[in-house]
Amino acid sequence: MKKTSISLSLLTLLSTMLISACNDESALHNSAQDTVYPYSEGDDIPALAYMEHNEVYNPESVIPPQCYTKTNGQNNPCYACHQSYDKSENRPNQMGDGTLQGNYEFSDVGLTNSWKNLFVDRRELIADISDETILDYIGEDNYTASTANGLPDEMQIKQLSYPDEAFGEHGIANDGSGWVAYNYKPFPSTFWPTNGSTGDAMIRLPAAFQQRQGEYSEDVYLANLTLLEMALKDVNSLAVPPLNEQTIGMDLNGDGALSEAVTHIQRQSHYVGDASSIELSYQLYPQGTELLHTVRYIGVDDEGQIYNAPRMKEVRYMQKSLFRSKESLASAYYAEAKDKAFEKLPQTRYLGEEKGIDNGFGWTLNAYIEDKQGQLRPQHEQELAFCNGCHKTVGSTFDQTFSFARKVPGAKGWGYINLHEIDDVPNINEQEGEFLTYMRRVGGGDEFRQNAEMLARWFNAEGKLNEAKVKQANSVYELITPSPERALALNKAYQTIVKEQSYLFGRDATITEATNVLSEIDAEQPPLLPEHRYHWDMRLDWFAGNESKVADNR
Repeated sequence: MKKTSISLSLLTLLSTMLISACNDESALHNSAQDTVYPYSEGDDIPALAYMEHNEVYNPESVIPPQCYTKTNGQNNPCYACHQSYDKSENRPNQMGDGTLQGNYEFSDVGLTNSWKNLFVDRRELIADISDETILDYIGEDNYTASTANGLPDEMQIKQLSYPDEAFGEHGIANDGSGWVAYNYKPFPSTFWPTNGSTGDAMIRLPAAFQQRQGEYSEDVYLANLTLLEMALKDVNSLAVPPLNEQTIGMDLNGDGALSEAVTHIQRQSHYVGDASSIELSYQLYPQGTELLHTVRYIGVDDEGQIYNAPRMKEVRYMQKSLFRSKESLASAYYAEAKDKAFEKLPQTRYLGEEKGIDNGFGWTLNAYIEDKQGQLRPQHEQELAFCNGCHKTVGSTFDQTFSFARKVPGAKGWGYINLHEIDDVPNINEQEGEFLTYMRRVGGGDEFRQNAEMLARWFNAEGKLNEAKVKQANSVYELITPSPERALALNKAYQTIVKEQSYLFGRDATITEATNVLSEIDAEQPPLLPEHRYHWDMRLDWFAGNESKVADNR
């Protein structure tokens, strides 16, 4: 049954509210027999009202906005998330959702697109916001104040708004917190700066992985981080910053000696140091692993270069609170499939403001987001439910995560994200650059095929991708960053969503109304033709070709 503009349950709930509960003395007064409704059916109810009254706005918020994209039978942005893999690969991720490429397999509720912010033309809303005003706004540090105003300790890194100050050599946080920044290729294409936001990612392993005999050791920590990278990517050797095997107490490069400065290590059965009793698990993180991700505005410097602005839109956090084996995860995937087969709506288990939500696969997720004044506040449980759309049951993920499997390999990947240092290398089992391939398959520079700047920059007048031009780009920075003009417009558009606090209606900072997105799904929508469906692995073939910037990390 499709939703109306206001649910009957909301009217039922609000019907119990008397006029005396309102602070506004000018509110309507009725007789004792009458009831006052703050909203009536057909009203444009603000997102905050749903949260204040604990009324669920979108029971299918785990379906992200991109899933309503029109494919026209041939444009396929879906393959980046929805994949089914051969059983012989023995992956812990057993979602197998490749059939969702171009098939709108939604519940009755999901047939209505609740992400109505996609259908707002924000050009008039941003017309009066000057460039100077938005530059001043995005240049402010709203993170540091949040560390003293409720941001949980586990989500804190000193000077995180300014990465050059926050992280030292090899990406290790200067504050001694154990957080480590890593350079990775952004996932296509929501996380391309040209489509709305910049971002970063950090990882932290438990103390045992950082120590030997109870003492902190950077060599031990970097060795364990690299071993985890091997387990997740399924590779047997990686480059490392010079590590002292005598300090680690183990021969890691397999030459039969304990050397003072090895630059490559081999995959081991167990981690090292005080974590030596813990086995490497194929494509799974160890219990206690933490991931931190900030979503930021698009910075524009005096030379027109794009960078990660100090102001944060969101601070997102994940913790592997419970290790689940491949067999245990299989039962969780089965339960998920069973619920869907019986047409049960997805359930999100809320653990409270300090912990966030449980995704049912061993991870807890939490996040802070801007309030109306631009300060970071805890996300409401309805806002957090959105996170499960990507970090629960998606076929392409590795242990419910994206970025670490896409880390620049080995030594060169330990450090804050730097798009200038990343080539458009292909995915595993593919021949051409990942972003080139994506734009070709999608027919645009974003899922919605409405990024006019990307279309003008990389496509010809007939809508065909200029592949030769794409291949000439010196790095992915040239491919996926916007012009200063577009960056400022995107920042302004998102700021209007902040002022509205309308995150329940969508967080995509679209400037104009989306035209390649369905508001309602019906049987007449053509599925994606078989020849436009693809088998794809999000991991990257960093060593393809001789020109790769990271070839020495083989």
